[in-house]
Amino acid sequence: MPFAKAQPQQAFIKMSMYGPPGSGKTFTALLMAEGLAKKMGKRIAFVDTERGTDFYAKPVAQRTVHPAAFEFDALYTRSLAEVLREVRALDTHKHGVIVIDSISHMWEAAMDAYTGKRTSQDGIPMNAWGSIKKPYKDMMRELLAMSAHVFILGRQKNVFEQDEGEQMRKVGVAIKAEGETTYEPHICVRLECRPSAKDQTQSTVYMYCEKDRSSVLQGRTIANPNFDTIAPVLDVLTDTVQAPGEDEDQRITDDSEIAAKEAAFKAEKSATLYSELSTWLAQAENAEALGVVVKAMKKQKKNLLEEHVEALRIALESATKRVNDKAIGAI
Repeated sequence: MPFAKAQPQQAFIKMSMYGPPGSGKTFTALLMAEGLAKKMGKRIAFVDTERGTDFYAKPVAQRTVHPAAFEFDALYTRSLAEVLREVRALDTHKHGVIVIDSISHMWEAAMDAYTGKRTSQDGIPMNAWGSIKKPYKDMMRELLAMSAHVFILGRQKNVFEQDEGEQMRKVGVAIKAEGETTYEPHICVRLECRPSAKDQTQSTVYMYCEKDRSSVLQGRTIANPNFDTIAPVLDVLTDTVQAPGEDEDQRITDDSEIAAKEAAFKAEKSATLYSELSTWLAQAENAEALGVVVKAMKKQKKNLLEEHVEALRIALESATKRVNDKAIGAI
């Protein structure tokens, strides 16, 4: 597909939200989702992996903010396969907002599904991660491309790095999920609940906007976020259909074809070089001639397959012995 004039095709909010336990992720997401659903005249589809919404599905008079019950449809499961199936089947004419709570459990489900061989440290080998990530990535693509607002909630994890003294030190926090999860939604926020300095029985939820491609919320810290917090983002969305996701299977097929052609080209080139170099080795009559061939072998090593490098090494040993034996015989 050739380059074409860029078009704004983001019609829905795609937000990731993470924080420690008690930071208000579920409640804040419901406040925002409810406002969006009412504005659209549609319903909320809520994936609940730990029955975290039970008390929000009923009125609670002691709840100072939103004591009434929230209206939403729930799917209670930690099964990645079930969530992917139901997300694909969702009727966006009926459901306009989707909440995944939590994406951390979806990522755990993807890893739990692995039943192959493990490393000596009981880890997952590098060559297995592609198949582990695929259903998770499929779900993320569906969520980001579908015509609905999406909230992806996750647990918080600490991030460590090794310093120059080879000691591990904490360098920050991140969402507990597959590594690319933070980068894919358009907005990423972190929540934190802090007690009031004046009254320790009262607390405030703070939302730190770590990323916002729309720039509306970028860098802001907002106390007690709700629907009004994200309402300004709606003004920069478009009325066009949501930008479609890339066909991953077709991309992989196309890239695989290129890789296969590159591999075939290198194999053919390596075979030609091997034939030439092995012929020169067979024809070398003295050490000087061998030196010329060795120099050519070093220069072309990057263009040779490992099997051809090994075969030439053996041929060189044989040619060197032959030249040496001939030199000794001439004394």
